[in-house]
Amino acid sequence: MADIHVAEGLWSTGMLPEGVLERWLVPDGASVRAGEAVAAVRIGEALHDIASPAEGRLMILAPVNEVVDPGCIIAEVHG
Repeated sequence: MADIHVAEGLWSTGMLPEGVLERWLVPDGASVRAGEAVAAVRIGEALHDIASPAEGRLMILAPVNEVVDPGCIIAEVHG
C-alpha cells in the first residue's frame, strides 16, 4: 500500500493559504499507474495535480471540497 499525500512543497510561503481538494480525476476503486494524476488541489489561486506514487487500486479517503494541509493523506493505492 502507498499513501497519496499533498506535497508540502506546494505551499510557497510561510503564510499558508488554505488548500482545498477541488476534484478527483480518477474514481474510487479505479486502477491507477505510478505518476498518473488522480486529484486536483487548489492552493490560493493555483490548481495542482496530485499524482499516484504507485500502481494499484485507488482508495479515496478525502471528499471533494475538503480542506487539506501540507503533507495530509488524501488517498491510498493498494497493489
